[in-house]
Amino acid sequence: MSQPALHASFGLDSIATAVLDTQGAVVGWSAEAAELVGWTALEVHGKPVRDLLVGPSEPRWGAEVDACGVVMAGRALIRHRSSRSIEVAFRVLRLGVGSEFFVLAAPLHTATDWDQGACVLQALLSQERIGVGIHDRDLRVVRTNMGPALPVGGSLADLMAPQDAEDAQAALGEVFSTGVPLVGYERRVRAPRVPGLQGYCYLAAVRLEDGLGHPVGVATFVTDATERWRARRDLELRHQASVLIGASLDVKHTAQDLVDVLVPALGDVAWVELAEAVSDGDEPPRIFGGGQLHLRRAAVATAAGPWPTALLQPGEVVPWFPDLPVMRALQQGAVFTMSDRTKVARMGDPELDRLFVPEKAHSFVAAPLYARGLMLGSVTLWRTGQSLPFDQPEADLLAEIASRAALSVDNARRYTREHRAAVALQQRLLPRSTTDSPAAETAGLYLPAAGGAEISGDWFDVIPLPSLRVAFVVGDVIGHGLGATATMGRLRTAVQTLADLELGPDELLAHVDDLVIRLAAEADPARQDAIGATCIYAVYDPVTRRCTLASAGHPPPFVLWPDGSVRHVELSPGPPLGVGGMPFETTAVDLEPGSILALYTDGLLRRFAPDPYVGLRHLADRLATFSGREPLLIDIGRSVLADAVDPPPRDDIALLLARVRALAEDATAYWEFPADPAVVRQAREVAMRQLAEWGLEDAAFTTELVVSELVTNAVRYADGPIGLRLIHNDSLVCEVTDRSNTQPRLRRARTTDEGGRGLFLVAQLTRRWGSRYGLSGKTVWAEQPVTAAALSSAVPT
Repeated sequence: MSQPALHASFGLDSIATAVLDTQGAVVGWSAEAAELVGWTALEVHGKPVRDLLVGPSEPRWGAEVDACGVVMAGRALIRHRSSRSIEVAFRVLRLGVGSEFFVLAAPLHTATDWDQGACVLQALLSQERIGVGIHDRDLRVVRTNMGPALPVGGSLADLMAPQDAEDAQAALGEVFSTGVPLVGYERRVRAPRVPGLQGYCYLAAVRLEDGLGHPVGVATFVTDATERWRARRDLELRHQASVLIGASLDVKHTAQDLVDVLVPALGDVAWVELAEAVSDGDEPPRIFGGGQLHLRRAAVATAAGPWPTALLQPGEVVPWFPDLPVMRALQQGAVFTMSDRTKVARMGDPELDRLFVPEKAHSFVAAPLYARGLMLGSVTLWRTGQSLPFDQPEADLLAEIASRAALSVDNARRYTREHRAAVALQQRLLPRSTTDSPAAETAGLYLPAAGGAEISGDWFDVIPLPSLRVAFVVGDVIGHGLGATATMGRLRTAVQTLADLELGPDELLAHVDDLVIRLAAEADPARQDAIGATCIYAVYDPVTRRCTLASAGHPPPFVLWPDGSVRHVELSPGPPLGVGGMPFETTAVDLEPGSILALYTDGLLRRFAPDPYVGLRHLADRLATFSGREPLLIDIGRSVLADAVDPPPRDDIALLLARVRALAEDATAYWEFPADPAVVRQAREVAMRQLAEWGLEDAAFTTELVVSELVTNAVRYADGPIGLRLIHNDSLVCEVTDRSNTQPRLRRARTTDEGGRGLFLVAQLTRRWGSRYGLSGKTVWAEQPVTAAALSSAVPT
């Protein structure tokens, strides 16, 4: 935009003046007049003024004529000395009756600028929608239309809070010094002398200059931006609420997200109270009116400082409440607003006032968290200090945000209920975390994916086997959720059942592989590819100190040896369960007493590093930190999993640690006999002598009968040699080994039968019995307690 000419600025020195006698002749001529038309005072003195005009001497357009016919004002064309014409606006003043005339004239464009400027300024100062202020060089107000809010002689400090006014004054100073206009400067308007007056304004400013371009002040223009600011704030609040609220499936986190969105954007103090049942995942009770509301403060937020100690604290139960209108409104699903300072703190009980009314509070709005016809709780928002009270649009906005938050709270509540049921199911499917047996001390840990947000199919198991042996199992089912958990439960049951058959690790995994193939065939065709698992099965014998393992696509276990070294067991893993068609191979490793066997799922390796080989090294390093010490296994497991807690793992993790033990050499005794009926007596005698050495004479009766029956059956139905072994620890185990593959069968003999009662008596007198197959032949075993009390309870009456 082009700048106006400097001479267009108003100034008395730009006005040409002349004095005319009664005949219209020039008798006075100013220097400004000479400069305007180019004629000096001597050249025009005594000449009629009409000689300087272009055209006839009658009044010009728009002229004012007095009663005597004298043209008193108007426009005229004046002949310049250079013969060009100059259009001027003039005014004639009669100096007295019958005396001379005083003439003032200025170029028409200059006079027009004066008139338009005056009109513009008058229009600005006379309207109310735009606040206008004229500031001098010191930025003090010299003229304004904002009345008491911005008085003459004042400054922006009268319109704004001190901090806001200081920033605005600095911006005006920048405009005055640089001449760069200020446009769209948004500030908060809050008058300290008028409590409660608060809003937002747009401030624009331009520099004022004189005719020579020198700065003389600043003009400011103020427009109300409160409604626009509120619209922008409300839009931002809705956006923040949609993004932040409900991001977590935790009830309390969702409530905290709600108050964090509201404070300080919409209020100064806020809290959320939820029904106690909601936090547990249950539906809230239906209550109408006051009384015991069964609510608990779930989340709080304040715009200034920590939460006040006088108010009800987070986690505390809402006390007995009177039957107030606010409670009735909330329970009916309505929003309740109170903006009367004199009524806001009247609950009828000073103690309730202290717990529920913040200091300097003057208005509040409360909205129910209402979803699916259930009142889950409520959200309350307060304003304090000099802020404006809540109005109806703000109450409607809170109701909208609370309605969305209620759905998120209800989703979190329902998830909590379902997750609690799923976790309970999984806890029932998993064994105890720690066990202690003659063969090993164990500790198992399970870490769900996403910090407990989703259960899965990883599992561990410790299965006691006959002859003081123990089986260690760790498996990982494909997928997540209840389907994977159900599959895990079926596989764990199958492994336990097959373990009771005392199958070798390779044979056991082959049977489980067939089971997984059948499960996939029974599943929906769309989910058949999602059914599968990896598994490792290990059997440890404390007598031989040997651990036999087989793997179905599972990562290798680690051994922390007593000397502090850590090595993984070299396995020949077979395919994952459900692939079929490939055999499984066993690997045997001799373990020293005190060695720790670590079995785990691949989620642990991926948690340490994306590369499984890097994860293996990291796990080995973590285990090596426990060398030279004997901490509790559960503490070792927690330390290993500590790095997998934050952030939560994306895959669940199962970890089983077993510190193996060995039986003393004198805790076992072994004999071998030929297949001759005469050896039955000899077998009883050596067994009785061994019991006497162990101090187990109380077990002689039962042991003699068991040895006699089992050796007799071996002599009758099998070829020699026949082996007899006694194992003594917290129980007494009797084993008889022969070369027959015939499975012994328990039956009830008839009264006329001459035999068939041996195994029946063994079953009645011992705690349990069974048989297992070896590379050649079988072993029949029977186990009995060794305490006197246990023996008396085992003998049938």
